[in-house]
Amino acid sequence: MDRQADGSAGDANYGTIGRDYAMQRQPEPAIAAFIDDALGAARTVLNVGAGAGSYEPHDRDMTAVEPSASMRAQRPEGLVPAIDAVAEALPFPDGHFDASMTTFSVHQWTRLEEGLREMRRVTRGPVIVLSCDPDLVRQFWLNEYAPEVLAAEARRYPSPGRIGSVLGGNVSVRHVPIPLLCRDGFNEAYYGRPERLLDAAARLACSAWSFVTAAAANASVDHLRRDLESGAWDRKHGHLRTQPAFDGSLRLLVSLPRAL
Repeated sequence: MDRQADGSAGDANYGTIGRDYAMQRQPEPAIAAFIDDALGAARTVLNVGAGAGSYEPHDRDMTAVEPSASMRAQRPEGLVPAIDAVAEALPFPDGHFDASMTTFSVHQWTRLEEGLREMRRVTRGPVIVLSCDPDLVRQFWLNEYAPEVLAAEARRYPSPGRIGSVLGGNVSVRHVPIPLLCRDGFNEAYYGRPERLLDAAARLACSAWSFVTAAAANASVDHLRRDLESGAWDRKHGHLRTQPAFDGSLRLLVSLPRAL
């Protein structure tokens, strides 16, 4: 597997784009509640592509795997240190964990099926994947301003059907509404706060922005800034500023072995 200079596995270099990740990508409690519910009674839990530790429960026996040195270094005190490993080669015996989880990570994996099969191999119970449905990504208003960014995002996300077919068992796909003041700074988290996407640090924490040229990104931001200043954005989308939640592309896939 090809790895970036800081160990990042996949197509994004988190040694560059992940420097302020932990500040911009705080866990959102409403999303964490969906994950906690899906974990059920699991005591031992593996987090694959764990990053800076967002969404790791504090009341379970956690093991974290993260290939990027930059991301491992941003894990706060109180979380277990992350093991330097990749999803496609998990260093654990069969059925070692009660449950496993991965959040905003599968689109980074070089060999998706291999990584998912590894998660299932080492897990006795539920395997939980928080990701986005690529068929819905470009329905977000940002597509009017940054179509290349959302095209890159949609291209990278695997479909829930593809993920479920590899994991097997009893698979459910749950809609995860995004609250208006979402603390986790992915693109759709700013559905009602468009000004946040004028901030370069906020954009840098969304890896899809790193897949377009600086000229394209600047043109997108300039377009959004002009429409905010003129009121054009608000005339079309202003109702979102007070909408309590947004049902966008965010999905939680849960795979349970058929025996459970």
